[in-house]
Amino acid sequence: MLNIKPKITLVGAGPGDPDLLTLKAVKALAEANVVLYDALANEEILDYAPKNAVKIFVGKRIGNHTYTQDQINQLIVDNALTYGNAVRLKGGDPFIFGRGSEEIDFAESFGIETVVIPGISSVVAVPASLGISITKRGVSESFWAITGTTSSRELSADVALAAQSSATVVILMGMHKLPQIINLFQKENKGDLPVAIIQNGTTAEEKVGVGTVDSIEEVVKQQKLSSPAIIVLGEVVKESHKLKGFYEEFLSKEIAR
Repeated sequence: MLNIKPKITLVGAGPGDPDLLTLKAVKALAEANVVLYDALANEEILDYAPKNAVKIFVGKRIGNHTYTQDQINQLIVDNALTYGNAVRLKGGDPFIFGRGSEEIDFAESFGIETVVIPGISSVVAVPASLGISITKRGVSESFWAITGTTSSRELSADVALAAQSSATVVILMGMHKLPQIINLFQKENKGDLPVAIIQNGTTAEEKVGVGTVDSIEEVVKQQKLSSPAIIVLGEVVKESHKLKGFYEEFLSKEIAR
């Protein structure tokens, strides 16, 4: 029997467009004996793994958790011990709201070799793909990246703090908390602050809604926007040349009212 040396490589799959995968990630997938992949990782990326590699879906969607996080941690370890070279493929960057550090900590508690390959985070890549620069000289000096839903299923307390700042605010996993988010910004008298919501960013299924804090909920209803989506709040949204048409159309409707 062959002596199997377990190894776990945690790979960031990027924001959705398979072309935004890093070269290092492609090389890691090419050497995989087993790939455990998430719901937010584009399945086209699996083509970079050998045809005979075992591929296991361990994704989580709202209301449909195939596995708990503890079960995923155990699955990664079990498969590394069984097959040797295991790649854990996670959407975006695995250390930005991806619970990647928990998976690495669990694997290392078994003495298994681990490697982390960062991914292009949707926090910056999805707005950038629409011409939104989340920092811009003279407009925004910093940005907040916040999870809309914490492990206790509550809205992060950081959103209220972010609403008080002049920074760009990027919220992931926040669509189900949108009314609460809007309310916090309205309390800071920011009803006119530009907002963009980008669903399935950088993919062929991408949908975009643009408005202000006061109007964005109506835009979401009209355009039937839903998860997975990124919410961007800040003056930088209207600076985007790609969204200029959206904004002109939106403002003309507002004037018509």
